[in-house]
Amino acid sequence: MPKPSHSGNAGGRHFDPARPLAGRLPPLHMLRAFEAAGRTGSMRKAAEDIGISHTVVSRHIQNLEAWFGRKLVSAGPRGITLTTEGSTLFAAATDAFQDIARVSAQLRSKAGADELVIWCVPGLATRCLTPKLDRIRQAILQGDVLLRAIDRIPDFAGGEADLMIGFSDANRLPEGATPLMQPRMFPVASPIWLKKNGHPGSLTDLTRLPLIHEDSYEQWTSWFRHAGVDFNHALSGSRLWDASLGFDAALAGQGVALTSNLLASEEIAKGRLVELFQTDIKVGGYFLLMRPAVANDERIQRFQTWLKHMLGTYEYV
Repeated sequence: MPKPSHSGNAGGRHFDPARPLAGRLPPLHMLRAFEAAGRTGSMRKAAEDIGISHTVVSRHIQNLEAWFGRKLVSAGPRGITLTTEGSTLFAAATDAFQDIARVSAQLRSKAGADELVIWCVPGLATRCLTPKLDRIRQAILQGDVLLRAIDRIPDFAGGEADLMIGFSDANRLPEGATPLMQPRMFPVASPIWLKKNGHPGSLTDLTRLPLIHEDSYEQWTSWFRHAGVDFNHALSGSRLWDASLGFDAALAGQGVALTSNLLASEEIAKGRLVELFQTDIKVGGYFLLMRPAVANDERIQRFQTWLKHMLGTYEYV
């Protein structure tokens, strides 16, 4: 006697009780890329968030749309927006991933209780913390360190990180953030660039040169305003997403970057970068956020003490 068949809900597939999810779930790597894009509002930010290129994120989302046979996102000059169907899928995916993150955090807290997970803005993570990982481990006395260079605030409730070191305008600190340091900011260029273009004569001349920006022109505009420089023309130059990329571009002779004494002192001392003007301007500062559950952890307190001491050595350079 033939077995009765049960039609599934996708593509006429038959339901197999031994494999209840077969054919009913989209590939999870596509879904993860889609969720990151919906959460960040940008293919590039999604790529940074999950550690792949933005072209791969775009391809995953296109393949996901083909899997569903429906349009899920619309791309525009200011990022992406979700369609009605995309919003429905995003809500479900976000809830599912958050549930997985919470359980993962609980399991990791038991299996890896000695690991201190630190998120940090890329420039500071790459230029300052990474070369000092051994000192950080010595400072916390026990356990190891997992450092991630990223500029978004982690989901502390989901256990993504124990600490976050961010950078923000002093008037726009996230709730619960502890201010750490406002570094002196100044323009730098490489000797290669200066040999080719010459030293700008004034800060006003600087406004007309190819400047290296982060994801917008805001930081340079704010810096010129603090310096008392008035200009009514648009700034020019490449936008390179974060301070670390901008720093590398300046080293490579691609223009003038805005950096800090905290990040550039070693390269200036070696002659690989040149500070263009003697200024004393501070635009924004570093802050510290922590997961509430670890506030009384002695490792956190020791790391804070070390971090403040380390930053203090650059305070007036």
